Formats: sequence, structure tokens, C-alpha cells
Amino acid sequence: MVSLNTVAPAAASPRPGLSETGVAIDARVEKIYYGDFLAVRDSHVAVEKGQITGFIGPSGCGKSTVLRSLNRMNDLIPSFRLMGSVTFLGQDIYAKSVDPVVVRRHIGMVFQQPNPFSMSIYENVAFGLRLNRFKGDYDEKVETALRKAGLWNEVKDKLRQNGLALSGGQQQRLCIARAIATNPTVLLMDEPCSALDPIATRIIEELMLELKQEYSVAIVTHNMQQAMRVADKTAFFSVDISKGGRTGFLVEQGDTRQIFHDPREKLTKDYISGEFS
Repeated sequence: MVSLNTVAPAAASPRPGLSETGVAIDARVEKIYYGDFLAVRDSHVAVEKGQITGFIGPSGCGKSTVLRSLNRMNDLIPSFRLMGSVTFLGQDIYAKSVDPVVVRRHIGMVFQQPNPFSMSIYENVAFGLRLNRFKGDYDEKVETALRKAGLWNEVKDKLRQNGLALSGGQQQRLCIARAIATNPTVLLMDEPCSALDPIATRIIEELMLELKQEYSVAIVTHNMQQAMRVADKTAFFSVDISKGGRTGFLVEQGDTRQIFHDPREKLTKDYISGEFS
């Protein structure tokens, strides 16, 4: 079993294989607060092994908040508070003994805006390895990550070039390479195509379908067509405005085909059909 209690070299623990079926992350969110603001309530979300789970819903419904809770990225916001539990391969990632740095190595993240560091392509990919005190062959790790991100052939002759010189789509693939270089089990993607043109978006979508052969993937997307194209499972979130605020909550989660073609809940049906207000 992977240990989340101490910072360890990036290659210290083998990444669990995806040949086993089951749940990689089980999030039972009772409430999420930012200060006194109730952002999310009553949301039980599962990310299954070896599949892509899509989070959809209107703006402000809490889908990104929930996604960032799955690897404790929201801990960086001082007012954040989660009531409930999030387990990764059966371990409570919010337990006091758990190191969030280790959590984020096993559960990587790619953000909405491509955010390469102002350093070489090579050092962008190697960054997490150095952070985790990896002792192996950096050249091999960097090349492998860039190949998995579908970027190696485009950058292999300019690895010392600044990553910011790449196109938007290439920068996003560089960020994916950086995220997978430390050999995570789960990859979280927060609207990774929203800043990209249609061609770059198609490349990223094809890459996601390849990545699920090795990683469990969860993606927030505002694009329902994208969710239908890439997601195996889909979780639909909505917004409760009955008490004058905006509190997100999970309406239902299921197979993507079922969610889009035979939703169980009226809120889901209305949103999918465009009747949501």
C-alpha cells in the first residue's frame, strides 16, 4: 500500500496497477466552507480506477472546489474547511498524519490555464522529481513523461528552451508531462482545454484517452460535448440558491451514456436538454 505519511523519493513506492477494478478516490463531502460561506454540500463522488470521470454543471456549482479537494490543493486557501472524508486507495488523505505534499505526488493536477514555470522544458518536467528527491535517471524520466504527454517529438531538440516559448497547447501538454513525471496514480484536470483552440483541444482529448490506460483521471469541464467524448463516468453538480447564497451539490453520478441519455434526476435532464435556469 502507498504510504502518505512521509515525504519519500518519487520512485520509493510502486504505483498501484490499474488492472484491478474499483475506486481510486472516494470523496464523501458533507460540507465545504470558505470562511462562513458554504460552497458545497452533500456530494459523494467516486473516481474509478483506469477510467475518466467528468465533472459537469453550471458555473458556481462547486465542481472545481470538489476536484481540488481530492488532492488537498484547497489547503492552500486559509479559509478552506472540509467536513466529511476523502479516501485514496482506502486511506484518509485528510488524516493529521498525512503529508499533503505526498498526496499531491500520488494525485497530480493540471490546471485550467497552462502554467509552465519560467525555466527550460527539461527543468519543467524535472521539477517534481527534484522536489521529491528522486535519485534515479532524470533524462529517462523526463523523456518518458514527454513521450506520454505526446510532446517528445516536438521538443526533443530544444529541451533547454524556456517552456514559456511553446504554444498554448504545447504548454498544457508540458504541464501534463510535469504532472505525470512523478508517476502518480490519479490525474486531476481542471478545465484543461478551456484556454485552447479546437485543434489543441482535440489533441488534449486524444491524450486523455491514452492516459487512462495508465492513470485514473478526473476532469472538470464546462463543455458537455467534451464530457460525452472522453468521460466513462460523469458527475453532474447543480447550485442551491434557495437560501439566498450559492451552494453547489452533487445531483447524480453514473455512466456517461446514462447521464446524458437517461438521467435519473429532473435537474440533470433539464440541464442536459438546455432548460436549466
